[in-house]
Amino acid sequence: MPLPTVILPGYLAGASPYSEMEAGLRELGFPAVTVPLQRRTWIPTIGGRSMLPILHQLDQTVKQIMQDTGSDRINLVAHSAGGWIARIYLGEIPYDVHPSDASKVCVWKAHPAIASLVTLGTPHISQERWTKRNLDFVKNNYPGAFYPTVRYVCVAGKAIFGKRGLGTWFAYSSYELTCGQGSCWGDGITPVEAAHLDGATNITLDNVCHSPRPGKLWYGSPEPLNAWASYME
Repeated sequence: MPLPTVILPGYLAGASPYSEMEAGLRELGFPAVTVPLQRRTWIPTIGGRSMLPILHQLDQTVKQIMQDTGSDRINLVAHSAGGWIARIYLGEIPYDVHPSDASKVCVWKAHPAIASLVTLGTPHISQERWTKRNLDFVKNNYPGAFYPTVRYVCVAGKAIFGKRGLGTWFAYSSYELTCGQGSCWGDGITPVEAAHLDGATNITLDNVCHSPRPGKLWYGSPEPLNAWASYME
């Protein structure tokens, strides 16, 4: 029987845009829930500050679905920045790089409970100064597919080639800010190379955009979802 599955939204996103993804996973037999974030939940994290508010809600959701289903392991699906936030959640080293978190619970050691971590369009690297402190913590303490008991599945979308031109300038700028090179393929936000991790099962899906857009495929659309969900336990 498929394991229960928790969806962690991307940066500044609430839970509602993930209803399509949640429904698609349920159709495949995965008992799926989305961390009940709202856009305002992210406000304390803006400007490279601590992701503690998101991590606490993630932890509450994981514990709740494990209690409801009686399962001792789950799949964790994380979109965009949610992917590297999830890697903090798995870890055993206190996430105490922000002075505001002094004396707070900053470690979850969740990796024994995670069977599969699926990251969707996650920028696992970035040259953007606001994310440096957080991402340096992740890459220095949990490089690559760090925990051997967890199946890491890293999914990239190949939909837009970054160019300095009308319609592709935003993608070019985003890719350049992420990996230092704007002229490359990606999902319109995250370049392919940044979405993959050493040691993970790395997948690239053609024509898949970063977020839901009318008339466009994204990671939660049925066809892409069926592709990456086949790797989950």
